[in-house]
Amino acid sequence: MGIRKQALIWAGILAGLFLLLDTGFAAPKDNVLTTVTTGSRQIAGEDISGARQAAVSAALEQALVNAVAQVVSPQVFAANLAFLYDRILPSAQEYVVLFKVLGEATHKNRYLVGVESRINLAMLEQTLTDAGIINVDTGRPAVLLLIAEQTPGDVLPRYWWGNNPAQYLSHAEARIAQFLEQNRFKMVGMGQERPVPASYDIRFPSIYDKASAMDLAERLNADLVVLGRAGAAESINRMGDEKIFDAEIHLEVLDVKARQPLAAVEHRASARPDATGPGDVQALNQAADLAAADMVEKLDRFWAQSLRKETRFDVQIEGNGFLPRFIALKKRFAEMREIENIQQKEVGSDHAVIEVIYKGSPSHFADSIMRTSFDGFGIDIVEVTDSVVKIRFIDGAGG
Repeated sequence: MGIRKQALIWAGILAGLFLLLDTGFAAPKDNVLTTVTTGSRQIAGEDISGARQAAVSAALEQALVNAVAQVVSPQVFAANLAFLYDRILPSAQEYVVLFKVLGEATHKNRYLVGVESRINLAMLEQTLTDAGIINVDTGRPAVLLLIAEQTPGDVLPRYWWGNNPAQYLSHAEARIAQFLEQNRFKMVGMGQERPVPASYDIRFPSIYDKASAMDLAERLNADLVVLGRAGAAESINRMGDEKIFDAEIHLEVLDVKARQPLAAVEHRASARPDATGPGDVQALNQAADLAAADMVEKLDRFWAQSLRKETRFDVQIEGNGFLPRFIALKKRFAEMREIENIQQKEVGSDHAVIEVIYKGSPSHFADSIMRTSFDGFGIDIVEVTDSVVKIRFIDGAGG
């Protein structure tokens, strides 16, 4: 590589660095964080390829460090460095949606790269949540999917709930769940260990019974249940010698709390086999993508209206070192734009009761408070109902 060309590339990397320092990260879109980082590795002997690969890996790790710093407070970041280096960074590639090497150069026997990365924040937040490091409030409802599926090899639709359930992989359900998670909806009842309705004394008279579906969703603390069917069959049409498959998806979204239908979604798609999979699977995936996008648009509209509804409830507060901690908590309340009004009803040396008018539900209020860091103490949400949120101060560094 010529000296002039090398200098130009290095200047481009530095320019990218200055841009990063000036503007920070690209705003997260669709729960993906785009950021630019650099990586550097010593060139051992003539192994330029190895040094380049190691430099790219270092840049991706730095991108992930930046993403973690975006997700948690500085105090939480500092307190969990061991978890970051032991559990997250060794699996950095799993959190990277895609990356692009913007520039590369050698300098003083080191290989240098500038890399643009896109980090999956939903996956990162889930890892931190599972470890008990953060309590993520997505502002989105929890969803239970009950989607029966029938492919060309099935005599009847397959399902995991109701009478005579079967183990199977629902292509439509997996696709819709992935889309909802990317849009920060919370999924329940997923994974290898499916909930067993009978263990909750719930029995489905039919697999499409709405009352039973809402009963199960309620027991699993889901806000919404998506009930319906997906199917794919060989089409009468042909594309040369290749078979075409048609897929249909019919879904109904039910509001668990209101015990009523919220939205209906129907979509169709056709596809032929290709390198990524059989034609029936391709058709199901395409129909599922259309259904999921349609569903998210409708649910966003409904949920935004639901969150804007004002609710009135009491907040009961108690704990050690009460007064200074109570003052710090009230300061946090003053910063919450969703709080319309606070009325102090009772204050003592170790407890208080205040009435809150809030744009949202008590559980949404509690989730928001749980994500707050306090200096020298933490909080425990003891109870959340429609009429009261009980908070207890706990000793420690806080979250």
